[in-house]
Amino acid sequence: MHKDLEEILVTDIVLQARIAQLSARISKDYKGRCVTLVGVLKGCVLFLSDLIKRMDIDTNVDFMMVTSYSGAQSTGVVRTILDLKQNIEGRDVIIVEDIVDSGLTMKYLLKNLSTRQPRSLEICTLLDKPSCRKTKIPIKYAGFVIPNKFVVGYGLDYNELYRNLPYIGVLKKTVIEGKI
Repeated sequence: MHKDLEEILVTDIVLQARIAQLSARISKDYKGRCVTLVGVLKGCVLFLSDLIKRMDIDTNVDFMMVTSYSGAQSTGVVRTILDLKQNIEGRDVIIVEDIVDSGLTMKYLLKNLSTRQPRSLEICTLLDKPSCRKTKIPIKYAGFVIPNKFVVGYGLDYNELYRNLPYIGVLKKTVIEGKI
C-alpha cells in the first residue's frame, strides 16, 4: 500500500472482476448494436481501457475533458476543456466516468450531450458516491458504491498524483491538508 493512503478500499482483483461484470452487462444490453463510449478525461483512462477490452460488441471511443475541481474541492462550476471529435447524433452513447460524487459534472455532461440528439444516453461509472450528491443522476452502470472518502488510484488523482495505483485507496487527510 502506498504510504499516503489510509486504506485500500477496492483491490485490483476486485476491480477487475467487477469491470468484467460491467463489460458483460453492457455487451448484453447493446448486443447487435454499436455503442459510442465517451470517456471523461483524465480519470476514466484505466477504467475505460479495461472495460472496452472485455466487450464483445462493436464500439467506438471519443473523449471529453471537463473540470470542476481545484485540488480536493469542487468549485461547482463545470468547464469543457476538450470536446468530442465525433458526431453522436442517432448513436447509442455511454458516458464512462471514474467517479460520480456531487453529480454536477455529470448533470452538465448529460445536458450537453443530450442536445446532440443521441439515440440513447447512459452513464457508466466505476465509483458512485451518492452521499455527496447535490443533484439526481440516473446511473445505469455503477461499479462500486463507496462512502464519502477522498479516493485515489486506478485513474483517480489528487493534484495529478496517484493515478497509476492499481487499486482504489483512501488518501490520508494529512496529505490533503498538506501536513506531509
